[in-house]
Amino acid sequence: MKHRVLALTLILGAATLVFAQTAEQIIGRLEANETHETAYAEGRMLIHDRFGDRTTAFRSWSSGTDESLIEFTSAGERGQKILRKDDQIYLYYPDASELIRLRGSALRDSVMGSDMSYEDLTAGGGILADYDADLAGIEEVAGNRAYRIELEARTRDVAYARQTIWIDEERYVGLRTYMYSRSGDLLKVMDALEFEEQEGKIFAVRFRIEDRLRRDTYTEFVLDEIQIDVPIDDDRFSLEELTW
Repeated sequence: MKHRVLALTLILGAATLVFAQTAEQIIGRLEANETHETAYAEGRMLIHDRFGDRTTAFRSWSSGTDESLIEFTSAGERGQKILRKDDQIYLYYPDASELIRLRGSALRDSVMGSDMSYEDLTAGGGILADYDADLAGIEEVAGNRAYRIELEARTRDVAYARQTIWIDEERYVGLRTYMYSRSGDLLKVMDALEFEEQEGKIFAVRFRIEDRLRRDTYTEFVLDEIQIDVPIDDDRFSLEELTW
């Protein structure tokens, strides 16, 4: 009997340790990995659809969670830019010398025919600023134990009314994300495929996203090079700089 009591005590103690952290604390550690004071990257979007496969290359600059600039460098899109600044997203097309501010449903349009929207590609701010979080348990994802976090949107101003994120129990990196509509339909699935460690931070450098409302499509987003905490001039994120 004494052995049974001891075993039960150990089991209950382990369960208590597992949930010693709140959902907010777990997300805080995730965002500490993913958020950099500044970052410069070069990468590719590998787009698969019913017409075949194609690749578009880009380079990007970011400062914290509020400012980012993406410039496409492939021949067909060279010079096109996407800027996020002050919660606004702007597009620049060099051929037309045209600057467009995206609003409303246009924010959810596909980027270059990929499975990623402009909101997906330039998402800013923190998760907890837009969502209430709940720790729903621990599950296995891609061979790793992961916290399952359920997110419910606080307002209608976000792209997804609900999300489920699986966060690696040891590394605090996002392994998988499900994104849902307000009616509960699964809109997109994102899986992290490769990670890199720099300056004590671990973050995804390759992931795959599928838009479940489209057939036979997926997009792989790959960072071939990334440098974090590098000097970036504030003018890089100005509207004036965007048109150069």
